[in-house]
Amino acid sequence: MNDLLSLFPPGTRIAPGGQLVIGGCPVDELAEQYGTPALLVDENALRQRARRYTDGLAARWPNSRVTFASKAFPCTAVYRLLTEEGLGMDVASGGELTLALAAGADPAGLVVHGNAKTDEELRLAVDAGAGLIVIDNFDDIDRLERIVPAGGTQGVLVRVTPGIRPDTHEAVSTGGAGSKFGLLVPQARQAIARLRGSDRLRLDGVHVHIGSQILDTKPFTQAVEAIAELGEFAVYDLGGGLGARYTYADRPPSVEDYLDALVDTARELLPAKARILIEPGRSMVAEAGVSLYRAVTVKPGEPTFVAVDGGMGDNLEVSLYGQRFEATVATRVGGGQPCALVGRHCESGDILSAGVPLQDPRPGDLIAVPATGAYTYSLSNNYNGARRPPVVFCRDGRSRAVVRRETYDDLMRRDLP
Repeated sequence: MNDLLSLFPPGTRIAPGGQLVIGGCPVDELAEQYGTPALLVDENALRQRARRYTDGLAARWPNSRVTFASKAFPCTAVYRLLTEEGLGMDVASGGELTLALAAGADPAGLVVHGNAKTDEELRLAVDAGAGLIVIDNFDDIDRLERIVPAGGTQGVLVRVTPGIRPDTHEAVSTGGAGSKFGLLVPQARQAIARLRGSDRLRLDGVHVHIGSQILDTKPFTQAVEAIAELGEFAVYDLGGGLGARYTYADRPPSVEDYLDALVDTARELLPAKARILIEPGRSMVAEAGVSLYRAVTVKPGEPTFVAVDGGMGDNLEVSLYGQRFEATVATRVGGGQPCALVGRHCESGDILSAGVPLQDPRPGDLIAVPATGAYTYSLSNNYNGARRPPVVFCRDGRSRAVVRRETYDDLMRRDLP
């Protein structure tokens, strides 16, 4: 039981009646008020995670900032909460940039990413006063030199592809020689030399990001070693990528172990006066989120199929990356026989969790899936005309919807006569 609860947000408990209580809110009350499926976020857990990062990095390297890789959860309420906690924002599109600004993010704390940034997006970033734009290719330099007005200066970082392939899914591995992101070291040197001669672009430093869901600190230290060879700069953005704990078997490094590894290497190789940025995404938000479903049908057999009212419309991680999730009947927590927890979409690959133990599952039961705070919201979709679920913040026994459930009218809102 403790192993199962450890996958849920810290502070999650089981009430005397046997049901989960998340952020002080019983799940049956949440289901009654907001319906299912729903994405629940324990607000205190998210704030505590943010503080572990900000306090931990500041204690180890005072001239630093934590920047949230917002593609993991690009929701206005999440931007606002993490801005309140002092984080900068990493945005990878005009949409993410607009949402971050709407939530009150400091433009000077924006780091603008993307391997195919359009003129429109670059203008948005420059006009907003974005602190740093990451140069991913030579076309970025050409565009920005046209867009930044005469007499103006835009701070930039060069994204370096260091040739490091961490042990993670190929779809989220970004540091190898075949990656579409960044510049290989010889190209990065060329970009650095060119930028040093620009009168509109200010080269502040370099950036490296080698992938996501990485469960070992060694690749991160290797990445620091790779960019250290490029010279001395004012800023070193060390990216993100620390893995989250999705299953009983996952053993990601703690935030503290991750920071120790980065900063110990930085002390050896980087200038003492440099500013260090990091960009946690998945590891910032995954643990704070729980997906709540209602079982619609239970089909006995080998395996027993438990089909819920959501699926790949609100969680594409299984289909895209083969990510494993655990689950439980939310009112009879833990135990049970292995079942195939599947969604309602017309796709055989619509499987939320294969072989997950569920205790006596019945139609109408609430099913909770932990560690869904990262990428489920980002990747939610309208497959089969599904209406995307609400996002509900829970804190100290109180709840509030920060994103409403879509309606059928929403599905038709962009249609033209």
